[in-house]
Amino acid sequence: MELHAHLIKFGFSRHPSLRNHLVTLYSKCCRFGYARKLVDESSEPDVVSWSSLLSGYVQNGFVEEALLVFNEMFLLGVKCNEYTFPSVLKACSMKRDLNMGRKVHGMAVVTGFESDGFVGNTLVVMYAKCGLLDDSKRLFGGIVEQNVVSWNALFSSYVQSELRGEAVDLFKEMVRSGIRPNEFSISIILNVCAGLQDGGLGKTLHGLMLKMGLDLDQFSANALVDTYSKAGEIVGAVAVFQEIAHPDVVSWNAVIAGCVLHDRNDLALVLLDEMNSSGTSPNMFTLSSALKACAAIGCKELGRQLHSSLIKMDADSDLFASVGLIDMYSKCEMMDDARRAYDSMPKKDVIAWNALISGYSQCGDDSEAVSLFSKMYNEDIDFNHTTISTVLKSVASLQAIKVCKQIHTISIKSGIYSDFYVINSLLDTYGKCNHMDEASKIFQERTWEDLVAYTSMITAYSQYGDGEEALKLYLQMQDADIKPDPFICSSLLNACAKLSAYEKGKQLHVHAIKFGFMGDIFASNSLVNMYAKCGSIEDADRAFFEIPNRGIVSWSAMIGGYAQHGHGKEALQLFNQMLRDGVPPNHITLVSVLCACNHAGLVNEGRQYFEKMEEMFGIKPTQEHYACMIDILGRSGKLNEAMELVNSIPFEADGSVWGALLGAARIHKNIELGQKAAEMLFDLEPDKSGTHVLLANIYASAGMWENVAKVRKLMKDSKVKKEPGMSWIEIKDKVYTFIVGDRSHSRSDEIYAKLDQLGNLLSKAGYSPVVEIDIHNVNRSEKEKLLYHHSEKLAVAFGLIATPPGAPIRVKKNLRICVDCHIFFKFVCKIVSREIIVRDINRFHHFKDGSCSCGDYW
Repeated sequence: MELHAHLIKFGFSRHPSLRNHLVTLYSKCCRFGYARKLVDESSEPDVVSWSSLLSGYVQNGFVEEALLVFNEMFLLGVKCNEYTFPSVLKACSMKRDLNMGRKVHGMAVVTGFESDGFVGNTLVVMYAKCGLLDDSKRLFGGIVEQNVVSWNALFSSYVQSELRGEAVDLFKEMVRSGIRPNEFSISIILNVCAGLQDGGLGKTLHGLMLKMGLDLDQFSANALVDTYSKAGEIVGAVAVFQEIAHPDVVSWNAVIAGCVLHDRNDLALVLLDEMNSSGTSPNMFTLSSALKACAAIGCKELGRQLHSSLIKMDADSDLFASVGLIDMYSKCEMMDDARRAYDSMPKKDVIAWNALISGYSQCGDDSEAVSLFSKMYNEDIDFNHTTISTVLKSVASLQAIKVCKQIHTISIKSGIYSDFYVINSLLDTYGKCNHMDEASKIFQERTWEDLVAYTSMITAYSQYGDGEEALKLYLQMQDADIKPDPFICSSLLNACAKLSAYEKGKQLHVHAIKFGFMGDIFASNSLVNMYAKCGSIEDADRAFFEIPNRGIVSWSAMIGGYAQHGHGKEALQLFNQMLRDGVPPNHITLVSVLCACNHAGLVNEGRQYFEKMEEMFGIKPTQEHYACMIDILGRSGKLNEAMELVNSIPFEADGSVWGALLGAARIHKNIELGQKAAEMLFDLEPDKSGTHVLLANIYASAGMWENVAKVRKLMKDSKVKKEPGMSWIEIKDKVYTFIVGDRSHSRSDEIYAKLDQLGNLLSKAGYSPVVEIDIHNVNRSEKEKLLYHHSEKLAVAFGLIATPPGAPIRVKKNLRICVDCHIFFKFVCKIVSREIIVRDINRFHHFKDGSCSCGDYW
């Protein structure tokens, strides 16, 4: 302005060239009043002054004013030049004014400036920014002398339109055409690489820059660090970062955020410390990344320090930072602090609500998570699919089926029911609440096929005892060409374990090998469990020793398998090996150890482990441990000692303890003890039929038929239904179910004929039915008939006629195998020269060569 005053003083202010320079100066300095006054005072304003004014408006973001100036130029008849058109086209780009842009394009064509390089480039950008990329590329093709500026204009337009892949292709085409990229080209494509997380292309660009001798300016260096970081090339990111002479806050943020993104949280916090030491002050984005790192590794104290830093920056009330604080405190299990951070927020959006609900859910406070959602809904606060999915996890943990149905209704009314995550979360919750009809309905109504939905359904069916449906769904999943994951494999193996479906389990083992799941610890543990529960302890043993890194679950599964099969000594040897390997037991392992002692009759060993478990392993005996020890003592006839142990329990004994005592009373026909245990069980588990049946068996074995009748009447009056005995056998990939006296099978006539044939052969071999165990007050012949038609006998008979000679027969029973069936199978296995494996509710029985693996101790 002083210079302008001198120009006026010396009479030079009307000089056209100097006046145009003044217009340019004032326009670039945003002094448009002075600039416009100079233009208006000019007797004949030329295109240069108008273009300068127009350019100033555009450069400073005054798009509307720029277009008004252009219209005024047009009305005054001022012809545009190669500098005017780029400015006005840039204004059209910024405003996304396609109509005006086309008019200007027409004027450029008429005046012959379309072929100008600068005009052509701005036309390319204008059409791209207005969404007409095909027109943009066509115009680019018409530029006679395409240079690096033209190419930059084209692929930067693609980047701005989120077409990153196409932008990369254009960049490669430019390089192939012989055009040398400049720093601007490189920085554009590096940002594309960061967005695509394409570390390979980032390395190529880095190499190209070095080859071409292009220096890394601050912008390009930061873009390269960001590219390496987002692609997970943390070593490369740190190497480039260390080459930056004076890294700014953007440089630090890029490398720290990359470390956090790819779980290098420890390195992120080290870099944060170096940043503080370097004198560069972290900003809110730096601290937000650091909060995520603290959350991931549970760094509570540093998290608090970061919170203090945010308070000093007056950024703790910022929405983004506050959500980071809630997340950090939640993941560090500091929910009181998380709640305070939430309560201190002046304004809370759905992300903040979701963060707090998720925190309560992750920390196991599911009731509070559900309560928060209820408050959110009642206060008419907007929620989204993340809110619904998160709160449904807590609903599933609480088994709150009513709440699940309410949320289901809310999701439909709010219009987010069709969301992928909401549908899968509802499906999973219904499954975990054992409401399979609702889960199945949602599953069938889906309009897409995905792994998550199949995982939820298969897991639910497996957990709640419908393994056959789980296996059917797996076949359906294969037909849909969906590849399983280790979790589904684990669930299916558990389903096979519950069904004792050995052949299906073997097929799944093959699938696990095929899909590379054998390195997964969950799938490997489930494989051990499946083979053990399907009666093949040898296969379980092989699977166990193939696990590279055995954890406590692996050891417990194998020890439990040995225990169930009656291999007590092997179980204890494996337990001692586990201790030598430095793996401490948990309470489940010790239950398996006591069960091993129980099934093998190792009373002294069992007593030793029970008495020293707290001293040796720091584990206090629970109900399960007491029940096992009482069962050990009871089965061995030490009834007084067992009763003394019951009386010494430091808490109220549950049904498992009294059930063990009742079982001991049945074995040793101790009526008084049986009555006492039964009375306790009637109070603790009034709906359980097993108590009535065992007590009736005790009375029946003593010939006390009046008492048997009283027990049966008590069952009837109490509306307690006896659980029917059921047996399962797998033949050729299909599981068959039998109940006592079953005639529903298509080969029933053959099955009963086989039983008659076996009956004759067994009679000759010396077998006599043990009718004393039958509680029906009927004559001996009727009792023998009833015993012959037990479900496990029907299953074994079917196995004999449906499997090749010599093949083992594997049967599962839902109740304890009776004495008569046990004797019956010892005779049968010898006569037919086959191994018969029966898994009852307590253990496995391997019948071979006329004897049983349990040694008649079960």
